[in-house]
Amino acid sequence: MKKFKYLKLSKTKKLRYIDNYYKKNLYIIFLPGFMSNVEGKKPQSFQKFAIQKKLGFLAVEYSGHGKSSGKFTNGNISSWTKDIKFSIKKIVKKNDFILVGSSMGSWIALNQFKYFKKQIKGFLGIGSAPEFLTRLMWNKFPKKIKDEIKLKGISKIKNGQYEYPVTYQLIKDGRRNKVLSKKIKLKIKVTMVHGSKDEVVPVFLSKKIISMFVLAKKKLVIIKNGDHSLSNSKQLKKIIKELNKIIVDVI
Repeated sequence: MKKFKYLKLSKTKKLRYIDNYYKKNLYIIFLPGFMSNVEGKKPQSFQKFAIQKKLGFLAVEYSGHGKSSGKFTNGNISSWTKDIKFSIKKIVKKNDFILVGSSMGSWIALNQFKYFKKQIKGFLGIGSAPEFLTRLMWNKFPKKIKDEIKLKGISKIKNGQYEYPVTYQLIKDGRRNKVLSKKIKLKIKVTMVHGSKDEVVPVFLSKKIISMFVLAKKKLVIIKNGDHSLSNSKQLKKIIKELNKIIVDVI
């Protein structure tokens, strides 16, 4: 089932992805989180579910993530948004699809609404983290860390159990990609799933996303004792159950 493919961006750049191809079927598009890849339990579980439902599926590693080309520290929200836009146009083409965003993936997903309003038929967020670079990182950094990033252009930052290399260009690009003040007027189903014990991303960001969709059928699902990853089998079953509810509404 796990068969990796590569999509050429240019002569020297390529993106690694996994997919199920169906010419005219609904697609599930999974967008991974910050520094994540398509080898984890989430993309593999969603791909297996898509095969069972005879639906198309796509999960892409952004530039600098996993085995995709490029340096992670050269990437940003704008470039990763373009990676997904390009992948959808090349692989999903004119098919309708449901976006599934994990953590930062929900931010990248929200940016796709500018390009694919007619094709997006639903949105599921998991521990969603839009604008996390400003709200959860920069605004909370002590002056010492901010000065280091401004001077050196980069610093390694710990957030919960995770450690990230954070560049100044990434922070500045994040400011140019503010989404939470926007309103999206699509009559689709929007479900945000968040762990009750998520110590990395607060639930208010999932609530903020819900408020963006003024015409949608929207829902917030809190998974009891769930952390940020929400990747054990019991949690994934709950998430897939919510995804299936969106699919039933579309098909």
